[in-house]
Amino acid sequence: MSGYAHSCAWTSGTRLGHWYERAPHATQQPKEQLMELGLVGLGKMGGNMRERIRRAGHTVIGYDRNPDLADVHSLDELVGKLSGPRVVWVMVPAGAPTQSTIDELADLLEPGDVVVDGGNSRWTDDEKHAEELAAKGIGFVDCGVSGGVWGLENGYALMYGGDAENVARVQPVFDALKPEGTFGAVHAGKAGAGHFAKMVHNGIEYAMMQAYAEGWELLEKVDSVTDVREVFRSWQEGTVIRSWLLDLAVNALDEDEHLDRLKGFAQDSGEGRWTVEAAIDNAVPLPAITASLFARFSSRQEDSPQMKMIAALRNQFGGHAVEKK
Repeated sequence: MSGYAHSCAWTSGTRLGHWYERAPHATQQPKEQLMELGLVGLGKMGGNMRERIRRAGHTVIGYDRNPDLADVHSLDELVGKLSGPRVVWVMVPAGAPTQSTIDELADLLEPGDVVVDGGNSRWTDDEKHAEELAAKGIGFVDCGVSGGVWGLENGYALMYGGDAENVARVQPVFDALKPEGTFGAVHAGKAGAGHFAKMVHNGIEYAMMQAYAEGWELLEKVDSVTDVREVFRSWQEGTVIRSWLLDLAVNALDEDEHLDRLKGFAQDSGEGRWTVEAAIDNAVPLPAITASLFARFSSRQEDSPQMKMIAALRNQFGGHAVEKK
């Protein structure tokens, strides 16, 4: 498996909650707004994004280290097939893979081209990349992407940062990826703002999942509640805690009512830690998000019932791997 192509597994027949049912396919865009895009990294997110962008009528040339996924065999070939000025979207793991890809693109692209980092990079890396590319006349946009394995059909929430001129160059692709309607995409600010906003989004997600998991464990613990799954299902309509995550929790319980097949172990992808670090740097109290991060650490020390629910939710919305007994 490619370093760019993450492993994933999910059940295609999972029941969709009502939050999905109102989301149509990508809309075909007017011919004058169509563009070419180079896309680097065709794993579980990148591959679906390529398909959604193509459904909107754009031309996408994809590269991945896994030749079975790629349209071209190298970054050099990808750049050569794009008409200038080019836009290349990088969708690879944060850290060294992103750095090496941007370094290589910096040597291949020309002034006036734009690089988009759509992975989960730290916002401080975005600031560095924007500065490095600007020295060569190449624009940079960072984009936090949320939507997981459901994004192909329902659209991706996008949070992007960078100069207005560079954002405008990528706007047709943003429009193709976002959900239908008014919301779901935002120019959050300057370079780094997109990934910072996505980081905070993920921190909030940690806390929401932890709250559902704690409630689920308490309901499972008492003798008086005899059908916890149906309690969760009843909350899907008319309550103030209804949400997409709640729908996914019900999906997970439909597949494994007491989550007996899962081990109470949940990874953290990094954004939760960065959120807490940023809170410390800015003296902002984040007790719920911080506690939810520490709860994941505790899951690695014992078979935690709460972490079974967290693991199930991460698998439902993102196709993240779970550890089974």
